[in-house]
Amino acid sequence: MSEANKGPGRVTREEREHVFLIGLDRAGKRNALDSAMLVDLANAVGEYDRNPDMRCAVLFAHGDHFTAGLDLMELAPKLASGEFSYPEGSIDPFGVTEPRRSKPLIIALEGMCWTAAIELALNADIVLAADTARFAQVEVLRGIAPAGGATVRFPQAAGWSDAMKYMLTGQEFDAQQARDMRIASEVLRPEELFDRALELANSVASAAPLGIKATMASANAARYGNDSDGLGVLNEQLMGLMTTKDVQEGVMAMLEQRTAEFIGK
Repeated sequence: MSEANKGPGRVTREEREHVFLIGLDRAGKRNALDSAMLVDLANAVGEYDRNPDMRCAVLFAHGDHFTAGLDLMELAPKLASGEFSYPEGSIDPFGVTEPRRSKPLIIALEGMCWTAAIELALNADIVLAADTARFAQVEVLRGIAPAGGATVRFPQAAGWSDAMKYMLTGQEFDAQQARDMRIASEVLRPEELFDRALELANSVASAAPLGIKATMASANAARYGNDSDGLGVLNEQLMGLMTTKDVQEGVMAMLEQRTAEFIGK
């Protein structure tokens, strides 16, 4: 796929060598996530996770805003009645329900980053933010509560007091505050954001695929379970890695002072 494909819910996909680009494309509605867009996003994440050629994904937004959060006018009745669910083969982009993503995801945030944007970021692996980005967890101002994992992950990242201040008041905060609260790892100028995300994704994609898989498996076991689960998975993964061709290639490349060429075996 050399050009971006747009799914039925206005989510684009594009493959660039081993990097999978996922774009939110409802710019006229500030990329607010209605049910079709949520399903399309979950399908795109599932497609990426199943594709053996894809090693890293970048989630970004078309237009000036990442997302204004959930489109409650359309989505709230479906959530209340239990009509909404993710289809088989998809992956919950918030990581609240199983199955969960097993491959790395980089997220690039700009413009309005409300509610779901924060929760998508808290479930990503590397998060970049434009210095113009603005964040808010406004659910309590709409009569609801954060549904995408923020009640657990926001305090884990930012500390209890900071996270609860923003979740309980709905107050806005900026990109540097997001960096200080460990929601974002880097703050960049808007024109640098996508290129930096792509640079990092290519760097991840050039590393040993089996090493990335083992790292993600251990980290995810700890994220969704506990530290003991993560360490247990790590030990299992390491035993399998030591006899692979990629380990031999990595060691030889280091000794020969050249770039390793990993094959995922």
